[in-house]
Amino acid sequence: MSNFKAWIGAFRLRTLPLALASIGMGAFLAAANGFFRWEVFALCALTTIFLQILSNLANDYGDSVHGADSVEREGPKRAVQTGAISSAAMKSSLYVFGALSFIFGLSLIWVSFGGFGQAFWIFIVIGLLSIAAAITYTAGWRPYGYAGLGDISVLLFFGWVAVLGSYYLFAQEISYELLLPASSIGLLSVGVLNVNNIRDIESDRLAGKFSIPVRIGREKAVIYHFVLLFLAIGAATVFVLLRYENPTQWLFLLVLPLLIKNAIAVKNRTKSSELDPYLKQLALSSLLFVLLFGVGQLL
Repeated sequence: MSNFKAWIGAFRLRTLPLALASIGMGAFLAAANGFFRWEVFALCALTTIFLQILSNLANDYGDSVHGADSVEREGPKRAVQTGAISSAAMKSSLYVFGALSFIFGLSLIWVSFGGFGQAFWIFIVIGLLSIAAAITYTAGWRPYGYAGLGDISVLLFFGWVAVLGSYYLFAQEISYELLLPASSIGLLSVGVLNVNNIRDIESDRLAGKFSIPVRIGREKAVIYHFVLLFLAIGAATVFVLLRYENPTQWLFLLVLPLLIKNAIAVKNRTKSSELDPYLKQLALSSLLFVLLFGVGQLL
């Protein structure tokens, strides 16, 4: 494998649609309320892409250092694990993409607010916390992903921070009702992580990575998965009922068969190799959910 292909593989481009879905939800909601700005959206997207790549590289580095990416792991092979990229080079890339995330995030905040007011500094702190969360999930002295806190972090940063934060960057106002669609995409993102963790349950257990499935076992993790998907649709349904205007707002329900298919597969597919495709399936289904939900709000 060439070094260029190794880096592209380490970026895990297939994870980007899910990250973009989160800020896409915020953008759709802002557009529905007349606050959309293309320059803010473009910078939101670029910042999100760099943060997601940073998280992926940190995951590759951290899991290799801490032993989760061992020969027992049945999922896709990682760059440091296979020796395609050295541990030192991967560590250096964290500084590069951390800096890119900060620079584009800073540009985003400046373009949105146009000055150094209170909101500017609040978003600087949020941005720094996002960078720290991306790195310390599996990297660092005590990675929180190994303590089973990844689900909470994903709900927080892929759901509430991404959606409410991006909405505020457009509108510079907020409504508590927006927590409902923010929770929807956050819960679907947790679902993607849960599929990943169910797939890697044995290798994670051996590495001392106490994800939710490792802690509660596969059977209960499957029930947890059903609950995540149910609550995601439920939160969106409540939001539509609170703001109901026309039938197109129910377009997001078209994604329901795909979520049911995913949940059944997670229950029945017990081999890691069989379960892996359903990571991508749920990520793409989550993106479709956001598109349908957003279009329903705009029409």
